[in-house]
Amino acid sequence: MTMRGLPFDDVFAALSALPLSASDVTRLREWIASRTHSAECIALIEQAARGRPCPHCGCARVHRCGQASGLQRFRCAACGRTYNALTGTPLARLRKKECWLPFLQSVLESRTVRDAARVTGVHRTTSFRWRHRFVPGAMRDGPAMLAAIVEPDEPAALVDPNDATTAAKKPAASI
Repeated sequence: MTMRGLPFDDVFAALSALPLSASDVTRLREWIASRTHSAECIALIEQAARGRPCPHCGCARVHRCGQASGLQRFRCAACGRTYNALTGTPLARLRKKECWLPFLQSVLESRTVRDAARVTGVHRTTSFRWRHRFVPGAMRDGPAMLAAIVEPDEPAALVDPNDATTAAKKPAASI
């Protein structure tokens, strides 16, 4: 098995020979995780946009036209304009795709802007701007609200123990 011309065994041997500190190992794990998140995120985007018509004119006759930033680009046969899977969506023109899935998880966990920024490794202002793009989609895809009439089996009345009318109904103490 090779990794861009280098056999995996040689890479592992080189890493084993290096004196790696705990912070180096952490940085290496984060780098590998970021590469995985980026590929996973791009695959999810491409899967969701499969068969999508042109966002500019709505024509379904499109053909592939290269790649940019890891995403497949398409050219419309009718209007001639190019687009990718994110064109016309709130996520268009956002960078750092490898941070999107951890950030979305932070949004779904209702973390603060600063906490989400710390978890995903982006600046807090980036986290604030991303939140405005991610939250509407997360809310739209969240659990549906129930829209039905709910009737209780037995009526329940709230009783206030300090209410004067209920105190008057109690039997008087006999002397």
